[in-house]
Amino acid sequence: MPRHAVPLSVTAADLYCELYEQETSSLRTYWPGLAVTAAAVLAASFLSSHYGPPLALMGLLIGLSLSFLNQDPRLRKGLGLASHTLLRVGIMLIGLRITLSQIADLGPAALCAVTVITAATLLSGIAIARMLGFGAGFGTLAGGAVAICGASAAAALSVVLNSRRDNPAHLSIVLVGIAAVSAIGMSLYPMLAHILDLSDQEAGFFLGASIHDVAQALGAGYSYSERAGETATIVKLSRVALLMPVLAIVAFAVARRDGERRMIGKVPWFLAGFLLLVIVNSVIMIPPALGSALSGLATTLIAAAITAAGISSPLASLLSSGMKPLMVIVGASVVALLLSLAAAMMLF
Repeated sequence: MPRHAVPLSVTAADLYCELYEQETSSLRTYWPGLAVTAAAVLAASFLSSHYGPPLALMGLLIGLSLSFLNQDPRLRKGLGLASHTLLRVGIMLIGLRITLSQIADLGPAALCAVTVITAATLLSGIAIARMLGFGAGFGTLAGGAVAICGASAAAALSVVLNSRRDNPAHLSIVLVGIAAVSAIGMSLYPMLAHILDLSDQEAGFFLGASIHDVAQALGAGYSYSERAGETATIVKLSRVALLMPVLAIVAFAVARRDGERRMIGKVPWFLAGFLLLVIVNSVIMIPPALGSALSGLATTLIAAAITAAGISSPLASLLSSGMKPLMVIVGASVVALLLSLAAAMMLF
């Protein structure tokens, strides 16, 4: 046997073991952050199921209470995976909640009104943010959350905006503010509809077009009447369907502003997946049990991403922001309220 045979074998074995150990080590770096996120989401799920607040809000609040952990470098990769990749998958799965027939049932006039209200609310958020000294990124984040579907839209927009946000803590501010304003809307908007003596269709359109969170919009609609709840469901899901084009437009605007010409014209994979799942859900009868499971998975993944974002948030910066950021959310909400009410009275 040649003298170099054994050393070569040992060298090959050593090289293989080294590569294997590096790969295993790189995979293990994700688990601490993911484990902390999973534990926080389980706690949030318990509180949400027993006391009623939205899962995303409970996840955010628990995440913020654990923000001191973001100083530990062992958690960063796992938190990053949860707040970015899991969020993208959750956004994609939202497409299974929508069908093209639901949007068509709304009718062209009402669909145009929903589109105009969504666009005006988003632009008002940007305008109010600039008036108060914030950048267009924060205005887009807050206005888009109000205009489309609350926390889910805010989390999705934060991915597209990325570095265009003024402050990493602003996402947490928007998530807290949007949950509070949406809860107020669920409580007060049906009372306003009764005071104005709106018909079932008018009330359903008004509530579906103005309240931010999906569950709270539907809850407000059905608390008014069965028919109002059905109308509110269709209107609200039409707003959710606008998430994809809004994200695409914002991604295009950010890429153009940053000079990333290679990105212009490219659709992010999760937006393409969102649209594909809407089409699949429209042409194929998905079993209710599977649809419900996938919808629940989307909610869980988005809650996990929001929880991880809360853990990663600079809490000191969040506390020092004051009330000004919340004024953007309130201002955009007032615009959505007035436009939705006017459109409901004109259409029905």
